[in-house]
Amino acid sequence: QVQLVESGGGLVQAGGRLRLSCAASGRTFSTYAMAWFRQAPGKEREFVAGINWDRSDSLYADSVKGRFTISTDNAKNTVYLQMNSLRPEDTAVYYCAAREMVVVIVAILYDYWGQGTQVTVSS
Repeated sequence: QVQLVESGGGLVQAGGRLRLSCAASGRTFSTYAMAWFRQAPGKEREFVAGINWDRSDSLYADSVKGRFTISTDNAKNTVYLQMNSLRPEDTAVYYCAAREMVVVIVAILYDYWGQGTQVTVSS
């Protein structure tokens, strides 16, 4: 059982930075893969970034490679998404998600979700 709470969203100008945080509770955090998804109005929820259970591998959507970085602080049961060089098309609600062991890019294969945090990027 895992519970997730996102924070850190807000309004920024294009080219700016935000760091999202996802605080996890649950005794099995260290064996879960963690991921970030995002969803804009009228769009499908899409994979953004993920990191596997032992934190040895990470995966990024092509649209964010080189701009976003996923990381974890296992002692704090927290996963982060550092977002640099933000663009208006990054505007969405960002969700933290968890599943056992290995990262996948399909949203329905994740078992646990946070409530989402809004990121808005203006020109």
